[in-house]
Amino acid sequence: MCQHRPSCPSAYAQGHETARLVAFHPEQGWGLLCNGVVVFDDTGELLPDGRSVAVHRDHYGCAA
Repeated sequence: MCQHRPSCPSAYAQGHETARLVAFHPEQGWGLLCNGVVVFDDTGELLPDGRSVAVHRDHYGCAA
């Protein structure tokens, strides 16, 4: 799916979220990466095969 050179990471590679954004719908809270991954504002993801990746926010600066 990715036409960039060098190619972006595949949907199943480590760092797949670094692929380029090809569609963005901030009013709906999601974007589509060139590797087919749908990313959501809450940091959850939907992979091309339908599997989901749970929200993975970093908790910097949170009070303990």
